Amino acid sequence: MPLPKLPTKPATLLLAKDYPKASGANPVPFPEHDTAPQKKSTRGRTAEVLDTVTPTVLAEALPPAPPAKKTTRKSAAKTAAEAPAAVPAVPAVAAVPPATVEYPAAAEAAPATAKAPRAKVTPIKAEAPHPAKHKPVEVTIKSSTSRHADQIGGTKLFVLDTNVLMHDPTSLFRFEEHDVYLPMMTLEELDNHKKGMSEVARNARQVSRTLDALVANTDDDAIEQGIPLSKLGNKDAKGRLFFQTKLQIADLPEGLPQGKADNQILAVVRSLEGDQPGRAVVLVSKDINMRIKARALGLPAEDYFNDHVLEDTDLLYSGIVQLPDDFWNKHGKDMESWQENKNGYSTTYYRVTGPFVPSLLVNQFVYLEPNNGEASFYGQVKQLNGKTAVIRVLRDYSHNKNNVWGVTARNREQNFALNLLMDPECDFVTLLGQAGTGKTLLALASGLAQVLETKLYNEIIVTRVTVPVGEDIGFLPGTEEEKMGPWMGAFDDNLEVLNKSDNDAGEWGRAATQDLIRSRIKIKSLNFMRGRTFVNKFLIIDEAQNLTPKQIKTLVTRAGPGTKILCLGNIAQIDTPYLTEGSSGLTYVVDRFKGWAHSGHVTLARGERSRLADHASDVL
Repeated sequence: MPLPKLPTKPATLLLAKDYPKASGANPVPFPEHDTAPQKKSTRGRTAEVLDTVTPTVLAEALPPAPPAKKTTRKSAAKTAAEAPAAVPAVPAVAAVPPATVEYPAAAEAAPATAKAPRAKVTPIKAEAPHPAKHKPVEVTIKSSTSRHADQIGGTKLFVLDTNVLMHDPTSLFRFEEHDVYLPMMTLEELDNHKKGMSEVARNARQVSRTLDALVANTDDDAIEQGIPLSKLGNKDAKGRLFFQTKLQIADLPEGLPQGKADNQILAVVRSLEGDQPGRAVVLVSKDINMRIKARALGLPAEDYFNDHVLEDTDLLYSGIVQLPDDFWNKHGKDMESWQENKNGYSTTYYRVTGPFVPSLLVNQFVYLEPNNGEASFYGQVKQLNGKTAVIRVLRDYSHNKNNVWGVTARNREQNFALNLLMDPECDFVTLLGQAGTGKTLLALASGLAQVLETKLYNEIIVTRVTVPVGEDIGFLPGTEEEKMGPWMGAFDDNLEVLNKSDNDAGEWGRAATQDLIRSRIKIKSLNFMRGRTFVNKFLIIDEAQNLTPKQIKTLVTRAGPGTKILCLGNIAQIDTPYLTEGSSGLTYVVDRFKGWAHSGHVTLARGERSRLADHASDVL
């Protein structure tokens, strides 16, 4: 809530109790004066008089302010002209006409950048439109050396840490026209991590094969001069690859262990800076402590953010857009409408043309909720052709007659999600949302309805990443499904809710239904997915935010004819090391699949678990 300015709007002056109290001989500065530093020579004697009057004295001398009204420029100017007569107790201020009080022009824009202390004001808390209030701010910061090289247009020399190569095996070719330098210690660490069946070991082996292909048929002199990174057909990589071919000694602070790999890489960066004084040498590492140590030593260091799909996850495609209030006035001139009978339901379509259409995407949901009492409109874009779009009116799953396995939509986003989940033409669905928004319940209900009722799919396959939240409890006994059982507690809870929805069946009927449901749900591990093909399956990938883009590609490409894949997750809860909201596999597929005619995405914004869970997600 910005503080009012005395010379222009005296009608909105604060009351005496709202002003900060002056302490000692130093009066509290006027709220307007501490918005920007002002020179005494440009303000004249009137400004000096204002400085000597404390806010408390001035507030007691003024009459109480009337209730807040919406003031216009004319009313504010009129009140300002009458202000001197309303302050008889302060003759030094009242005797001076308002026109003689000069303020610098910069005072208008100063509050955005001024560092002076401001009077304490209690802000008005507005309700945020999205419940994810505690999203960590993800900022991509370049080092000053990189920024300077960008300004002058020079190429950089990136020294890669081992974890960058093990995180992204193709990172060698992601630096455009810049050169890449590999210290000998990086190659040593790659060799140490190449054994095993983990994702890190596979990446290390892939990097080794890539380096072998680059070095093949290359003379020793060519290695000194640098190997072109475009040698293997990567046209975007226009730089060169350099290896450490000689011992590089640099002075690091005493006390740093010389045998540690991180310190040896830092010594190489320091030595390269001395050997190439006009070159921007930047260390690239996924290790936060490594970057902090480099900055402490005065070396430029950056995170590897070329794998980020988006720099800011607030820009992530939500799948929903609100239509402007005048949408039908601007787009309804030559509108056509018709009805089609699909999947046993009669559906209404509209063909509209106008300026808002090019900003839409296929399968994006649109809605219009007028404030004048008219009926709300909910639709889905099915076709786009220039400025013409075909919009399909959605089926209302919030009504009990359209329930899905006893589940109805409780809010707008859930209605959108059920329209995607029950659409046989939509092969790939992604649902994002915080805990309690109903992702798993909607997915299971729609899967059971299409497996047991409409017989559209043969069975439901459920899988998820087995990344523990806390300490691992050790090996689990039993078969593959029994080992995966503890990870599928969320599905067991939702199945229990779906079973209790039928009260007429009785206890025996519910038990038989539960056995039937269990026979149609298969729980599989991600470790054994490679090489499989799923035909006519309803595949649910839970906790997909913990998957890397490579892993999620492996899963999505398992789909055979008639298979539908669902990816559920919350990108604010990532447990996999080195994965962030911008580089998660779930973010990757949401961004890459948007606009495809057979995929859809919805971000669920409102929690429906319980009032306790909703309040906890807001305040904790």
